[in-house]
Amino acid sequence: MSLATLSRPASDDAAAEVLLGIAPPSPAGPVGPEVPLNPPPRVDLPAAVSTARFLRRQLPHLFHSWRTTGDTFAMPILGRSPLVFVTHPDHARSLFTAPPELVPSITAESPLRPILGGSSVLTANGPRHMRQRRLLLPPFHGESIAAYEAAIARVVDEELDRWAVGDTFASSARMQAVTLGVIMAGIFGVEGEPAEGTPERALRDATRSVLAHTERPAWQLVEIMNTGSPEPRGILKLVMDRVDTHYLRVIRERRALPEAERGGDVLSLLLSVTDEDGQALTDREIRDELMTLVLAGHETTANQLAWALERLVRTPRAYDALRDAVRGGTPEEARRWVDATIHETMRVRPVIMGTGRRVQSAWRLGEFVVPANTVVVAGAVLIHHREDLYPQPFAFRPERFLGVKPGTYTWLPFGGGTRRCLGAALAMAEQRIVLRRIAERLDLAAPDPRPEREQHRNVTMIPREGGRVTVRAVR
Repeated sequence: MSLATLSRPASDDAAAEVLLGIAPPSPAGPVGPEVPLNPPPRVDLPAAVSTARFLRRQLPHLFHSWRTTGDTFAMPILGRSPLVFVTHPDHARSLFTAPPELVPSITAESPLRPILGGSSVLTANGPRHMRQRRLLLPPFHGESIAAYEAAIARVVDEELDRWAVGDTFASSARMQAVTLGVIMAGIFGVEGEPAEGTPERALRDATRSVLAHTERPAWQLVEIMNTGSPEPRGILKLVMDRVDTHYLRVIRERRALPEAERGGDVLSLLLSVTDEDGQALTDREIRDELMTLVLAGHETTANQLAWALERLVRTPRAYDALRDAVRGGTPEEARRWVDATIHETMRVRPVIMGTGRRVQSAWRLGEFVVPANTVVVAGAVLIHHREDLYPQPFAFRPERFLGVKPGTYTWLPFGGGTRRCLGAALAMAEQRIVLRRIAERLDLAAPDPRPEREQHRNVTMIPREGGRVTVRAVR
């Protein structure tokens, strides 16, 4: 069973539906030692079986566990304590608004750590995370994002110029070309195809090579071998040593330039920033941040766009509404439908299924209390499918977000709190431009009417067939 097969048809009065947001309040947060522990129900499976199902088909396992245990449940995981999943927005709020030292992120323990490095804003915790986040904020401020939009539009149009009537392809690969082009322009200041023999061309090709490796089924074994390790080991070390050679070369060559000649891209900004103590970032720290921005930002946005196209071509009414608003509506109508489509896609198919924190004290989660050192996961994909928050939650209905702002704790594709995705504004800008340009220029169809199943890769959820589409018409 997959999330696709759980979908239920929308009713005819769908256009009138809006978010209700009526989840009953539920107490959550740290408690003192006088409060007795009361663990949530545990998924009734051996740890080895639960882990295998979670790695192979994450969503069916999550939804089945939710149905059979309740809104808060403990999932056994081989070799570690059970993960506690929460599906109530108040419980997510308690994790995202608590002092960071009480709820450190578990990304430092994830398979991303040996790839991104310990200095990355994504894998660091405590003061180091806050320092790195402050240093990275300027390039992702609203004004900076607005400056990238022209470059994004050029990259998108160049890609769409290659799409011809009758073509059938996996949209994820095409979207990766777009988002990598955006990353190369915004992060490294290289627009268009980097020249053959340049360090930037070698870096781009090495990045593509890493992504190609992660798409192979055997890569899960590499991840398992590196789980819990702060540094890459085995095959992963060989791959990352080769990639790091190119990243560090680009950093060194850019650092050698006079500051006035470096440009306004993110790499140049990282070379010039200093913290409150006047300390600049080292080459290794910059490498970790660049790797995070390239891999995390590039791949997640590409797959989120692939999910958008997968959902649109299999929900013709939604595609027609988006296309009609973009082609014949006012600019405001077009903007509202594009945003609603993005919000609904990220609700039903978030690329990141949840956000984990390791609570440092006993923590109340409604009627349950878990002990200190428990990993609590705010299950975004589960919160997004609560019937009391989103009526007909398995239906793809962008109109539910028309005139409705996504809730801070009911819509969580970017996480929340001090760990909310730093690149969220850039990801939204890319999605807006891509979907608007596609709606303006193309008519797409589903080569197969059956919804695509999801596939778990690294820490992301991607379309199993890459979000395949067929081009019916080009304007």
